[in-house]
Amino acid sequence: MTVKKIRTLLIDDEPLALSGLEIRLREYDDIAIIGTCANGREAIRKIRAERPALIFLDIQMPGFDGFSVIKALAREEIPLVIFATAFDQYAIKAFEAHAQDYLLKPIDKDRLHEAIIKVRQAIQEQITIEQNARLITLIRSLDSPPTLELSEIINSQDLGLENQYETHLHIKDRGQITRLVVATIEWIDAAGDYMCLHAEGKTHILRETMKNMAKRLDPELFQRVHRSTIVNISKVTELQPTSGGKYQLTLESGAKLQVSRNYRDILARFL
Repeated sequence: MTVKKIRTLLIDDEPLALSGLEIRLREYDDIAIIGTCANGREAIRKIRAERPALIFLDIQMPGFDGFSVIKALAREEIPLVIFATAFDQYAIKAFEAHAQDYLLKPIDKDRLHEAIIKVRQAIQEQITIEQNARLITLIRSLDSPPTLELSEIINSQDLGLENQYETHLHIKDRGQITRLVVATIEWIDAAGDYMCLHAEGKTHILRETMKNMAKRLDPELFQRVHRSTIVNISKVTELQPTSGGKYQLTLESGAKLQVSRNYRDILARFL
């Protein structure tokens, strides 16, 4: 009988942790490791390209941490998530309720086995979508101070927080309407009362003001870096200082954008 493989991606900035987890997962015939990632930005790109069914995700990575990975993929199909964490008890209780599972480092062999059993059950019962919707709601509440009490998050069935921002934009051009997936947008720049939306090598023109456009987009993913530029922070691959206290962002497509001095506080997202 052919075993159906669970395509799995491992994400951790510690090489020894990656190696150890990979060795332990070899014991499971149905776990197929399709790759590893050493940071959050690499993870986002590989998740989008490979579409794994399961990810083991370290939380405490420098720069783009595990929470940021989930936020960046919030509008897309997210795999089942098993967190690897050394977090406090507050977070652990939350992960129990919302993530597929969590593993404390160093990872215990028996706990890993329990996590794999849960994954198999989730896939069989096809509960991934509901599980991840609650996970995203949880992560967005883990601010300081949190916007929701833990008990409210666990008990609430209302996922309306995920619906307040646009997931698609409808672009009308010469009688034709293009339905643009917001998560594919790399950056947006203003041209008067029009917005130029750059996505997947194409530029779409939408009649809208910068102020209103910013309100329509999820601030966890889209941030203004200039008075006339909004960038998808999950698409940023490099940050370099330039003259006059400014910085230059390099995006996945190779495009380069300036961060003005007035928006330097956004740099914390990348440092």
